[in-house]
Amino acid sequence: MTQLIDGNQIAADIIAELTREVAALPAGDRPGVAFVRVGNDPASVSYVAKKQKSAEQIGIKSTLLLFPETITQAELLSELDKLNADPSIHGILVQAPLPKHVSETVVFNHVKPSKDVDGFSSANLGRLCQEDPNAFVACTPAGVVELLKRSGVETDGKHVVVVGRSLIVGKPAALLFLQKGLGGNATVTVAHSRTRDLGAITRQADILVAAIGKPGLITSLMVRDGAVVIDVGINRIADASKKTGFRLVGDVDFEGVAPKCAKITPVPGGVGPMTVAMLMKNTVKAHSLARRKA
Repeated sequence: MTQLIDGNQIAADIIAELTREVAALPAGDRPGVAFVRVGNDPASVSYVAKKQKSAEQIGIKSTLLLFPETITQAELLSELDKLNADPSIHGILVQAPLPKHVSETVVFNHVKPSKDVDGFSSANLGRLCQEDPNAFVACTPAGVVELLKRSGVETDGKHVVVVGRSLIVGKPAALLFLQKGLGGNATVTVAHSRTRDLGAITRQADILVAAIGKPGLITSLMVRDGAVVIDVGINRIADASKKTGFRLVGDVDFEGVAPKCAKITPVPGGVGPMTVAMLMKNTVKAHSLARRKA
C-alpha cells in the first residue's frame, strides 16, 4: 500500500527541533537572517512572508529589506556589502526572481559564502562537490534528502534518477545522493528535457526525483512498481473551481502514479514545506559556525 510522505509534518518536526536549539542559546546571542526582496512579485511576497513567519516561530531575528524593481545591480550589491559586514546577520537570502537587468548569478555570488544560507553561490556548490560538512546546501535538494532520511528510505546502493538539471535543485540533488554517508552512496542518473526516451530511464529508478517544472510529466507508465517518488514540481494550472482561479500540481501525475509507489510526496504538502525548514536549519548552522570562529 502506498505511503504518503508528509512534508508538512516532517518540516514541523524540524522547526520544533530548531526552536528548542535556539531557546537554549545565551540571551542576546540569537541567529539573525536578512531577507532581500526586489519588487512586489506576488509569489515572492508570499514566499518571504512564510520564511519570516518560520524564523519568528523559531526565535531567529529577521530583517526584511525591500527594494524597487528599478534598483541597479550596483546598488543592490552595495546593500549586500552592508549585510555581509553586519555581524548580527548570519544568513542572507535574496528572493528570486530578480529584475531582468540584474544578474542572479552575480548577486548570489556576492553574498558572503558563510552567510549564503540558500547555498546558491559557486563557493558553496564547490564545497558540496568536495563533501565539506560546513557547506551550505541549496534548501530544496537538502529537504528532499531529509524527507527520505526521516521516512526511512535507504539510499545506499539504490539507483536514484533525478529529472532536472538546475543549479537550484537537480545538480545539487545529484551531488547529495552521490556523496558518502547517510542519504548518499547512491548510483545517480540525471535526466532532463533533452533526454531521449525519458520513460526508459525513469523506470529504472528505485528513487525518482522529479524537478523539471512540467506539470504531470511523469506518468504511471514511467514509474516502476515499488518505487519511491519525490515530486519537487510546483506548477500553477487553471482551475475555475478555485477562488484563485488556479491550483497547484507537481511534475508527477499523482493520481496515476501513486498506486504504483511504495512512497510518494504530494503537491502541495510534500517538498515545499521542507525548503523553508532547511533554510531555517542553514541559518542556525551559520550562527553556530560564526560562534565557533568568534
